[in-house]
Amino acid sequence: MAIEDKVRQVEALFDRLEIEINVFKSNTHLFCNAGCGKCCSTPNIDASPLEFLPWAFHLFLNGKAEETLEELTKVSTKNCFLYRPLSVLEHHKGNCSNYKYRGLICRLFGYGATTDKFGKLRLATCKIIKEEQQENFTTAEIVINNGIHVPIFTDYYMQLAQIDLRMGRTLLPINQALKIAIEEVLHYYAYRPFPGGLENIA
Repeated sequence: MAIEDKVRQVEALFDRLEIEINVFKSNTHLFCNAGCGKCCSTPNIDASPLEFLPWAFHLFLNGKAEETLEELTKVSTKNCFLYRPLSVLEHHKGNCSNYKYRGLICRLFGYGATTDKFGKLRLATCKIIKEEQQENFTTAEIVINNGIHVPIFTDYYMQLAQIDLRMGRTLLPINQALKIAIEEVLHYYAYRPFPGGLENIA
């Protein structure tokens, strides 16, 4: 399958998830605090290269893939390369430098559920939401086990893997996943022409 087709399928998956999340947020009134980067600043986040393929493709189309790959190669921190903290002193406040192209893990966390060993759905969200929105969080946990629809991590990662089994099922430290996503795009187009009709995308 061509890279362009994989990117379109991943983006379509993200679009479906966005609709589900918006419905879930509307039903539960849960929300992330503006400017909070607590989850993004957490080291040791794992992701798959496939969920960052749209980001890597975007870089390639705009002539920034090689430059970004070089920057990633020099990164020594385990924190996400895309996260921009407000300052050194306020590391837990900040934002994503490429929010539109954030990965599946970034989209699901806070508004997605996992299944515990008893088969019960548990909302995977942060301590801040659990403590500051305790009533909404408790209500959300009750209603998702009473039938209200919630995005489920395993369901979405299975759908991702159906697009590309190798890239979709491989979970790596996030910066390594970003690096492999770029390498995948660069290798694909090393001996192929620039994707047709997209020459003036930038």
